[in-house]
Amino acid sequence: MTPSPLFEPFSLKSLNLSNRVVMAPMTRSKSPDETPGDDVVAYYRKRAAGGVGLIITEGTTIDRAGSSNDVNIPNLYAPKSIEGWKKVVNAVHQAGAKIAPQIWHQGTVRKPGTGPRPEGKSDGPSGLSGSGKPIAEPMTDADIADTIDAFAAAAATAKEIGFDAVELHGAHGYLVDQFFWANTNRREDGYGGDFVQRTRFAADVIRAIRRRVGDDFVIIHRFSQWKQQDFSAKLVRSPAELESFLTPLVDAGADIFHGSTRRYWEPEFEGSDLNLSAWCKKLTGKPSLTVGSVGLKGADFIESYKGGAAEVGDLGDLEARLQRAEFDLVAVGRALISDPEWAAKIRDGRFGDLRAFSPGAMTAL
Repeated sequence: MTPSPLFEPFSLKSLNLSNRVVMAPMTRSKSPDETPGDDVVAYYRKRAAGGVGLIITEGTTIDRAGSSNDVNIPNLYAPKSIEGWKKVVNAVHQAGAKIAPQIWHQGTVRKPGTGPRPEGKSDGPSGLSGSGKPIAEPMTDADIADTIDAFAAAAATAKEIGFDAVELHGAHGYLVDQFFWANTNRREDGYGGDFVQRTRFAADVIRAIRRRVGDDFVIIHRFSQWKQQDFSAKLVRSPAELESFLTPLVDAGADIFHGSTRRYWEPEFEGSDLNLSAWCKKLTGKPSLTVGSVGLKGADFIESYKGGAAEVGDLGDLEARLQRAEFDLVAVGRALISDPEWAAKIRDGRFGDLRAFSPGAMTAL
């Protein structure tokens, strides 16, 4: 059997992975009082022991009152939560994998009066929902500065307690993405403007993180064209626009781009089979991480949340793209929910043992 390119090592700066399989970040809401407990430790340990190279955790929120709408979503600033994450990190390392937290602020997706700090206001560049409805006051210069510092502080904490990298959640219509998106960013100052000018907030966050973590700590930036508020949304519509969009983020210090798509095999622009992550690598020269229904066929993850099942899918096309170096890393989501040993089974050729994804598996989240 020809060895799969999924199981070649990958190294960037101080991040050294045994293979290219990444556990995708997936919100779980299983951390009461915002604190990862022993069940969270066991959840990530199982996937590490099951052969993944890198785990990107569920979104974990920053120290900003409006960053979270759910007391069961973990944070990365309270002492109890930090102690919980230390246990997770140690368990994953002992099982042979690396781990990065996804740092997160929900923006105006978080409705006022919800979450662990209901008294806090919701944040948004213009205070708008994805449909353009006013939800909160636009962020002030002081709000923006404090939020940037909170992202940087969370990344510094991650490095201090032993995480191997950090991912900035800049996708899916949450706060960072709300600065990117014209529907939610109508500012007329330096944080608004055209699609390039609207990258300033994310670039400032990345730059602040870089100052706190140093040059050798890997920063992953996740972004998406689609939004949970609008699956058809587009930030950019051509390779040239994508290059202009990514350049400020590269200049700020992003190391890896995680282009979030619902189906990895779908081309991003007409005239090419390349997906979003492949275009990121082609245009910037930076390593990229692909995602979207890997290892499955049938319902995508949005349909799965509505009760749709997905059968085991063939990996031939994915492996061919990886072999051609269209991207460098592959994030796996639902397949790893159903089967913590998915990576090891692929590595060892135990394809007949792979599990399909059923809606009941979502309870594992």
